[in-house]
Formats: sequence, C-alpha cells, structure tokens
Amino acid sequence: MPDIVLATLNARHVHASLGLRYLHANLGELASRARIREFVLGAATADLVETLLADSPVVVGFGVYIWNVEETTRAVAMLKRIAPEVCVVVGGPEVSFEIDGQRICALADYVVKGQADLAFADLCRRVLAGDRPAGRVIDGGAADLSKIALPYSLYTDEDLRNRFIYVEASRGCPFRCEFCLSSLDKTAVPFDLPALLAELAMLHNRGARHFRFVDRTFNLKAAAGLAVLEFFLDRLDEKLFLHFELIPDHLPEALKAAIARFPAGSLHFEVGIQTWNPQVQSLISRRQDNGKSEENLRWLREHSNALVHADLIAGLPGEDMVSFGAGFDRLLALGPHEIQVGILKRLRGTPIARHTDAFAMRFNPEPPYNVLATDRLSFSELQDISRFARAWELVANSGRFARALQLLVGDSPFRHFMEFVRWLQAVSGKTHGIALERLFEYVHEYLVSIKRMDGNSATEALVADYGASGAHGRPAFMQEGLTSSRRRARGAAGLRQARHVPARSG
Repeated sequence: MPDIVLATLNARHVHASLGLRYLHANLGELASRARIREFVLGAATADLVETLLADSPVVVGFGVYIWNVEETTRAVAMLKRIAPEVCVVVGGPEVSFEIDGQRICALADYVVKGQADLAFADLCRRVLAGDRPAGRVIDGGAADLSKIALPYSLYTDEDLRNRFIYVEASRGCPFRCEFCLSSLDKTAVPFDLPALLAELAMLHNRGARHFRFVDRTFNLKAAAGLAVLEFFLDRLDEKLFLHFELIPDHLPEALKAAIARFPAGSLHFEVGIQTWNPQVQSLISRRQDNGKSEENLRWLREHSNALVHADLIAGLPGEDMVSFGAGFDRLLALGPHEIQVGILKRLRGTPIARHTDAFAMRFNPEPPYNVLATDRLSFSELQDISRFARAWELVANSGRFARALQLLVGDSPFRHFMEFVRWLQAVSGKTHGIALERLFEYVHEYLVSIKRMDGNSATEALVADYGASGAHGRPAFMQEGLTSSRRRARGAAGLRQARHVPARSG
C-alpha cells in the first residue's frame, strides 16, 4: 500500500496531469511509496474517497485548479470526516493565492503555494517521520529548474495510446498581462534543452505522437523553439501532432522556415490576441504590436499548414460591445481556423482586480469567477457574448458550416452572428447541447425566415455542409415537413428578441 497518494480531478479522461507527475518524480526516495490517482469531473464524491482510502495512505495530496476546486473541496471535506488521521495537502494555482477564506484550505492540513515540485517532497518526509511542521502554509516559491527531475517516464503506455501528453520547455512568462497568473512571474525560465530533448526522444520511441506544450511563450526564445521544431521535423510521420502557445507579435524568420516544413494536421498553434484595443491593452499592461500580430497571423494562414486557434477575451476593463465586436471582425478577417471567445475571469492573485472599482467590475463569487458586468457591458450583454461564444463553437469552430457560415455573417460578422444567436436563444432556449441535425434545421430556418434569403441558395449551402459533416440523418429542410408558414411563425417570435444589437460592430 502506498503511503502517499497524489490525486486530482481532470476535466476529461484524455487529460493527463503533468503536475502530479512532477510531484511523483521529485519524491526521491519516497517515490516507491507513492501512487497517482486521477479522476474526472463528475465522479461521485463517495466513490472517489473510497478509492483513495482503499490505498490506506498517510498523505493525500490534491492538485487544485479553477475547474475542479468545488468538487475537490467536497472530496476533502468527506475524506477528513471519514479518516481525520489522513494528512491532506492541497496545492496548485487555485490555492496558491488568497488562501484565507477558502473552505478547501481550512479543511486541509497543509497548503503548498507556488511551485510544489520540491516543497511537497520535503513536507512528506517530515510527515512520514512524525515531524509535522507547525505552520499550515508551505511556500514552494519559484523552484530551481536545474534541481527538478523531469516526469515524462511516468506517462504509462495507456497514457501514450489514449491521452494528451503534456510537456514543457520553460516555465513562467516575462509579460505582465493582468488577467493571467503568469503576470506574477519575473521571467520565463527554460529547462535544460538537451535533457528535455532526450526525454522527448524517449517518449517518441515509446510511441507518443501527440505532444501538447504548456509553455506560455514557446516562441519567446527563437533558438530553443527552433531546436524543438527541428527535433520533431526529424521524426515526422502521419500521426505526429504538436500544440504550442505562441506570442502573436514574435515570429522570427528562422521559426517561420521551420513551421513551413510541417505538413497539414501536424501543428496546432494557440495565439492569444485577447484584445486589439490599444487603450485596453495599456490598462491591463499588455504589450502587443497589433500590426506585427496581424502580419504573423496572416503569414501562418497563407504560408503554413498549421491549424490556428486564436483567443479573444470579453469583459476587459475599458472595452464595450462595439470595441469587442470590431476586434472580433478584425480577427476573423485574418482567417484563423478557430476563434475562442472567452469571458474575463478574476483568477486568484491576478492584478486585474485593481480595476474592480474604477470600471464597476462585478465578478462571479463562485468559480470560474467570470465577470458578470462592467461599466461598459451590462449583465445582459455579457450573457449575450457567452451565448455567442457557445454558438460560435457549434457553428464556426466545428467546421461543419463552412458554406452556411458565410451566409450567416455577411459583411458584418459579429453583428450578424449575434442576431442569429439571439434568435436561436429565443426559439430554442439554448445555444449549446443542440443535436447536429436540429442545428442544421435552425440555421436553415433562420436564413430563409429571418434573413429572407433565397431558399434554394440556403438549402444548397446547407445540404453541402451537411454532407461534408459526415452526418447521416435527413434534416427537415431536405424534406417537405417544415412549411413556410411554420418557419415564418417561429421566425417572428425570435426576431423580436434578436433586435437589440449594436448598430455596427466597428
């Protein structure tokens, strides 16, 4: 039976916790006395606790994040009620700041804040030796990466076959964007490159082909980024898939040359634009050359095979609906394959909180701490944007409506798609969880009844999209079951709720 159990709740089974594997790898002589237990959100709390106690552990360490804090809190509460003798340790970004007042921190025996790779091991040694520290909060600080054992051998063969493999070439970020926890870092610190490449080679030799780099600034140091890209270029095959997060305004020619050599389907870039508004960028301490960012995004789409995923954040201080809509249209014009619209979150410890009073920012008191209203965006408008984000995922990011999307958005994408979203909410009561066949029917109904588009043109586009999606049903517009009178009646009901949109999005 292990004395130490490392546990967390992942969002989905395909996610494998890199943090737990770092903790295990750095336990030193205690590593043989430890076990990793990973669960998935939605697991029954009693079953989770039963599984943990089946190991008869002395120490249970939980990785706590914004997405799992509520369920982890319930697990810790039950665990301490059933087995109070078990030493519960919590760590992770959600419990590294604003510790006072957090129920999970009060329930736990110890809280390790900051980077826990080495601090957790030291704490376990003391607990197992019967020398428990008096203080409940352990500061892991910023770990010395040269002293940290890399964890990649702890990915199992099952992990390599069925899960995302997370790796990192560096930690930290030199930028100060106030909405991000990395704004608290002093700089980005690289891992030893030869040691990292040796670990990547080991994973590749074992069959790993899906690598997700968690670096905030993968392309910050061109030489290091280039070495990693060339490592994988030497090992290209049809199964290789790499994910990187890129700084939008920094893409040196050497990196471009390497990126251009990758075939379609092998590179996925997440590019955080967040906002194009210079005043907002200044408010949140974000340094971004917008012109260079546009140039680089355009280059990626025109001269590489990379899948480009771009991010925008709604609800930033100083940004209203018109400014956000203009930014969305500007980004869409650059042709990224996906646009993720996120709502600003007040992550614990981030400096974004300093704008709360000046911009009347009201945040959700419960996770995920999303902004509910500002002096520029009402609660209703932010609700609209949240629904816009969900519908954009279904219609645009899914790639299933390539032809119909152009008919929906026209020459003013944000405004027109928002009109569709408001109509969809009015007639269906939701903008997510809609069956694919039904969604096609809604899009057809909207184009014909509300947009007054030629029925043949709309049907032709949607029939082509439906066929390309691989679906095998038969939506109503491909039959004769949806009469024009029914479409007009349903459309009129939704239209009344779809009119409150900005006069223009730019």
